[in-house]
Amino acid sequence: MKYQFAYRTTAFDFWQLAMYNTYGSIIGVCNVVFTVAMIVLTVKFGGTVNEVILALLILASCFFPVIQPIMLYAQAKRQVAGLPEQTEIGFDDRGVHVTAGEQHTDIPWNSIRRVMKRPTLIVIFSTATHGFVLSNRVLGKQRASFTAYVLSRMKK
Repeated sequence: MKYQFAYRTTAFDFWQLAMYNTYGSIIGVCNVVFTVAMIVLTVKFGGTVNEVILALLILASCFFPVIQPIMLYAQAKRQVAGLPEQTEIGFDDRGVHVTAGEQHTDIPWNSIRRVMKRPTLIVIFSTATHGFVLSNRVLGKQRASFTAYVLSRMKK
């Protein structure tokens, strides 16, 4: 095999993916605008409102930068709980070969839908919504050559 990795996807990997998806879209822009607006309102009116309203303003200011990431991490922990302990994934000219627990699957390259590259991870999608998360921790120094290999196989 050209590339072979044995790993366990962690909650942190899924959390990073969720954060990239959330804050790398128009939703993230809305979250930032809302947070800035709430901080401005809190600073402007913080001294003139009662304690309940001030607490609500502070809570609203903390929702997207603090509370939402914590909620996404909790969701990621639940998602990881349903995964097998160890996943082995191999990439060669015939396709992607995955062994997770007792199950083995071979996926030809023409069935791979897309590859998503982010600064700390790469996701290989086998369907529109399901994929394999490979973090920089798993890829190590092979990240650049692996990415080039996968993208070259996707073009064929």
